[in-house]
Amino acid sequence: MTEKKDYYEVLGVGRNAAGEEIKRAYRRHALKFHPDNYKGDKKEGEKKFKEVAEAYEVLSDPEKRQRYDHFGHEGLRGSGMHDFSHMGFGDIFSMFEDIFGAGAMGSMRGGHAGPRRGFDLETEVVLTLEEVAVGVDKTLEFEREDFCDHCGGSGSAPGTEPVRCPTCGGRGQVQQAVQSFFGASVRIMACPQCHGSGRRIVEPCPRCHGTGRQRKKRMVTVHVPPGVHEGQAVRLRGEGEPGQNGATRGDLHCYVAVKPHPLLTRDGNDLVCQVPISYTQAALGAQVQVPTLSGPEMLDIPRGTQNGEVFALRKRGLPDVRTGHAGNELIQVVIEVPRKLNKKQEELLRELATTEEKEVQPARKSFLDKLATYFGGEKAG
Repeated sequence: MTEKKDYYEVLGVGRNAAGEEIKRAYRRHALKFHPDNYKGDKKEGEKKFKEVAEAYEVLSDPEKRQRYDHFGHEGLRGSGMHDFSHMGFGDIFSMFEDIFGAGAMGSMRGGHAGPRRGFDLETEVVLTLEEVAVGVDKTLEFEREDFCDHCGGSGSAPGTEPVRCPTCGGRGQVQQAVQSFFGASVRIMACPQCHGSGRRIVEPCPRCHGTGRQRKKRMVTVHVPPGVHEGQAVRLRGEGEPGQNGATRGDLHCYVAVKPHPLLTRDGNDLVCQVPISYTQAALGAQVQVPTLSGPEMLDIPRGTQNGEVFALRKRGLPDVRTGHAGNELIQVVIEVPRKLNKKQEELLRELATTEEKEVQPARKSFLDKLATYFGGEKAG
């Protein structure tokens, strides 16, 4: 028996992947390995198609996923798993119709191909944190399957027309006898000769070889609104691949990736920055320069500031993508202790240490009192 692959590896996701990420991964892989799209060995494509369907069935179900995470493939015995090895492409697509949309099913179900919406596409748009703050228009270049310029998308050589498929008589369907555990049955499936279209091309277009499609480069401008988060998508309607039989095009989903900032990190709509200050600045107070997305600003450090203390710059964060209300920038100060001192600095610090022993600070006095109590009442000093 062939050992089953790890479901997370099959879908190309991490073990902590959320449901939406798993759904996107399944959709991408299923469309890739479907026979209408897969360019490699058809049997290998069918095998991979069924592997991703099985992986999605498990990882999209919280109970099955938990059992799989704890016990592996053995933990799924008796859990009501479908036997995808005996299912056709149309049956599998219909199981997860909500992922692909009813308009995308068409001939994949095995029926006569009516208008079928074109496939959606995905791409990535990379932003800086400064661009996230204000929103930006980005020009993207990508490739997509489009109508062949030579035949206008018909697949037939110019001047010729397709004919009715002799295998299915133009119905787009054929019947197949199936023997299973439950006995003999008849399955209706898409015609293997015309792929459910009911038509057959006599003289294929020499440029697209009868597919009616060719790869084309496309440039679009996408508007990314302010405050968008990593992994969110902006949809461009009608920028996907063309549909079948006059149906509408699919959409282009532009997923956002944000470059790391050298000084600032994001926490929701807030920005966080760690700023180093010296011991004397913390003790005596100071003004220090801190970075913001709109440029450097001066921050007042009050006397007696403690290590790790946080100061807020109001409305210097990122806007909420829905309301537009800006978050804050949170400045956490980190007191740096010098590793090397010159002679003068050491003398001054030793003099300071002497005064501290005579005039113990309240926080230190509290600690010393607790220490003395812990060790039997003797006063520590």
